[in-house]
Amino acid sequence: MAAPATRKLPKDFLWGFATASFQIEGSTDADGRGKSIWDDFSRTPGKTLDGGNGDVATDSYKRWKEDVQLLAEYGVKAYRFSIAWSRIIPLGGRNDPVNPKGIEFYSKFIDALLENGIVPFVTLYHWDLPQALHDRYGGWLNKDEIVQDYTNYARVCFEAFGDRVKHWLTMNEPWCVAILGYGRGVFAPGRSSDRHRSPEGDSSTEPWIVGHSIILAHAHAVKVYREEFKPKQKGEIGITLNGDWAMPYDDSPANVDAAQHALDFAIGWFADPVYLGFYPPYMREVLGNRMPDFTPDEWAIVKGSSDFYGMNTYTTNLCRAGGDDEFQGLVDYTFTRPDGTQLGNQAHCAWLQDYPDGFRALLNYLWKRYKLPIFVTENGFAVKGENDKPLEEALQDSERVHYFQGTTNALMSAIHEDGVQIKSYFPWSFLDNFEWADGYGTRFGVTYVDYVTQKRYPKASAKFLIKWFKEVDTPSENDLKKKVPTANGTSAPAKPVLTNKTNSSDFSTTSTLKVAQPATTAPAAKRQYGFKARVSRYVTSILAFVK
Repeated sequence: MAAPATRKLPKDFLWGFATASFQIEGSTDADGRGKSIWDDFSRTPGKTLDGGNGDVATDSYKRWKEDVQLLAEYGVKAYRFSIAWSRIIPLGGRNDPVNPKGIEFYSKFIDALLENGIVPFVTLYHWDLPQALHDRYGGWLNKDEIVQDYTNYARVCFEAFGDRVKHWLTMNEPWCVAILGYGRGVFAPGRSSDRHRSPEGDSSTEPWIVGHSIILAHAHAVKVYREEFKPKQKGEIGITLNGDWAMPYDDSPANVDAAQHALDFAIGWFADPVYLGFYPPYMREVLGNRMPDFTPDEWAIVKGSSDFYGMNTYTTNLCRAGGDDEFQGLVDYTFTRPDGTQLGNQAHCAWLQDYPDGFRALLNYLWKRYKLPIFVTENGFAVKGENDKPLEEALQDSERVHYFQGTTNALMSAIHEDGVQIKSYFPWSFLDNFEWADGYGTRFGVTYVDYVTQKRYPKASAKFLIKWFKEVDTPSENDLKKKVPTANGTSAPAKPVLTNKTNSSDFSTTSTLKVAQPATTAPAAKRQYGFKARVSRYVTSILAFVK
């Protein structure tokens, strides 16, 4: 009997890895960059778990050529990254000067990706609001001002990069911006009703105001792109939303309803207005007059303001009625089943367990509800205690491999068995990096970063994903042509990629993997993060890829 044919990804499917500017770039005062709200927030004692900040991160502003080369060696088809608003317009506003050095940096970076046959997939806003706008008028709390300033920033980016960028994301995870930044106060700018956490803020009203402003800013940027740029540039634009699958704790009607209520608050808050043209009725029921509304003219701009569904998801929650957390829709989340067992393998983060069936279920839910192609723009796993493991052990990230084995299988089942139209998969993250309020102790990367030397080491999860995508990929016309546009309108041959090479000797010296450094040359500097593993990390580095 013949072996079953390997299921393939659709033609022109984009796969690669994702990052965000503040999490990797560092160089926060270089080349005219202005402050973002995360600069001082992350430097404030007590705001990050390990005291870390974004001043250096993975030093990618300086090491971008190295990173592009590693992406090319991985053989990715696309790379999702974000532009730092305050590098483009340091003071942020529509009447403030544009920074030519910021334009130059991202332009060179985009060209380098294209020259290596890598599609740039660009996020305009990944949480790093210019501090000047927050100081000037309250940032996202001032709808009238922020919508105009964000739209202007988006226009500058479309003008500067849109000849080469054909995939735009306006906003990354507005739920996190609104709830974590203005409700719980654990993300910048750190506003909350909790006076132990913040001297100002109102958690009962501000998150909903901020979410409302973000939706409008997104919609106006899309309107500008569609009217002024898309006819010539021929790209597509949309928003990407976080949201995890919600499963009823059991079959009781109350808990079945609770799961839908959780989805309404986590996803429907932003997705329903953008794709369906209304706010979830349950949200209005809970929030009453605290829920802002759009005017008829605003609704006309908001509805339909995304060419696709951008999906960031990591886990599944079991949902029970009777919770007291308004931000979760008054739903109680748990990973513990009625029989006492856990839903899946526990990650380093308390909020994350491995459950691939939920990934597939969420893909189906979004496809059936919103009826647009889905770009999976983030999905990943943080291995428990990884930061304190010796290098050799950290590189063998079997729990993360297991996670991606499950989600990639679920992805293929959703495509081939369920008929869901999926157009990309961007595991989070390309590199270990500054993980916001967690600092550097939580690692999501498929590439290990030594934060003392800034050396990059591909983990087993990177090797798994590279091999898997190579096996299931369907070459596109662009792959066959091997020609890509550059800034001056000419075509350059794409450099060869190494999708079929996953052993340690196959990676370049710039990624520090072709020739292992002798243990005697290891830097003596005290390691800033994961102290327990400092000594063994360098002693074992030469053995990292032997197995």
